[in-house]
Amino acid sequence: MVAQWLGGRRHAWVTLVAAVAVGSSLLLTTGCTDDGTAVASDRNPQSASGERAPSGHPSGTRLGTDGLPRRPVPSDPREAVREAAEALSEYGTSRTRTSMSMASGGTRIAVEGEGRFDYGKGAGRLTVRLPEGTSGARPGERRTVTEIVVPGALYMKNRGAGVPAGKWVRVDTDSLADGNLITAGATDPVSAAELLRGARQVTYDGKTRTAGGTVLRRYRGTLDLAAAARAASGHRREQLEAAAHGFPERVVPFDAQIDGQGRLRKVRHLFTFAGGAPGGREGTKPGSGADAGSGAGGGVAVSSTTWFYGYGVPVKVEMPEPDDIYAGKIAPF
Repeated sequence: MVAQWLGGRRHAWVTLVAAVAVGSSLLLTTGCTDDGTAVASDRNPQSASGERAPSGHPSGTRLGTDGLPRRPVPSDPREAVREAAEALSEYGTSRTRTSMSMASGGTRIAVEGEGRFDYGKGAGRLTVRLPEGTSGARPGERRTVTEIVVPGALYMKNRGAGVPAGKWVRVDTDSLADGNLITAGATDPVSAAELLRGARQVTYDGKTRTAGGTVLRRYRGTLDLAAAARAASGHRREQLEAAAHGFPERVVPFDAQIDGQGRLRKVRHLFTFAGGAPGGREGTKPGSGADAGSGAGGGVAVSSTTWFYGYGVPVKVEMPEPDDIYAGKIAPF
C-alpha cells in the first residue's frame, strides 16, 4: 500500500497501491522518453512488412497539402482538448508510450511502458517495465509486465508475486479504487484521453515544435473527474466514476499537446492524494490537495504522461485463453 511505501522507503520502490481484489493490492509507476521523437515518427507509419499501414483517419475531412486529413482545431481551448478526446476513436489506432512517476518526501520512482491501441474498440496492449526491486526480480533487473486493456478489464502477465509463470491475472477495472488510472503503472491511452472530456479551466499555452518539425499546440488547465465520468461512455464511465469516488482531490491539473489535424499527441495528468492510496467508494482519506501535490506532509503526487504517435498502425490484441488466467489469490508486489 502507499502507506507502506511512505513508512518503508526501501519497499516503496515497488509500490503505488490500489486494491485489485479482496486482500490484495498492486503498485507500479512510470518514466518515459522525449515526445518529439515519437511525434516525428508519425509521418508515414508502416507495418512490419514495410507497407504503409491503414490511415485510420475519419472520412469526410479536408485533406492537407501532404495528403493527410485535417480536423480543424477549435479556437476555444476547452473545446480543443475535448474534441481531441472525441476524435481519438475516429483516427483509429496509434502507437503509445507511457510514463508514470511518484514522488513523496524527496523520493521518486518511475515505470515505463509502450504499446499499441485500437481506440474504436477501446483495446490495446502495453509492455510495462517495473523499477528494480520488485518481487521476483533478480538483483539489478527491471522486470516487465505485459498488460492487455479492454473495456471493463485489465489482464496482466508476468506479474509475479504469487502468480505462476506464464499465467495471466484478470481484474475488473471498475472495481479498482482509482478506476485503473494509476494501478497498473500506466494510465491507458483511452482513459487518459477520456479524462479530457471533463476539462474545465483551460488556457492556450503557445506552440512547440517536435524534433521532426511537427508544430503542436499546447494547452494546460484542470479537469473534473466527476464531469469526465458523466461525459464518458460504457465501461469508461464506470471506471471514471470509481476514480471520482476514490481520489480525495477530484480536480486534476493537466497539460496537453494537439497537432494541426486535431489529434492528441501528448497528455500529462497530475493525480494527488494525501496519506495513502485512493479510498474508493467506501470513503476517502481527507487531506490538502496542495500538500499532496507537493509531496509535503506525507502526501503523494503521481504524474502520468501518455504520448500518441504512429497513427494508423495495425493493432491486433489477442486475448488470453481461459485456461491461462490465474484465479488464485494475488500477493502485493
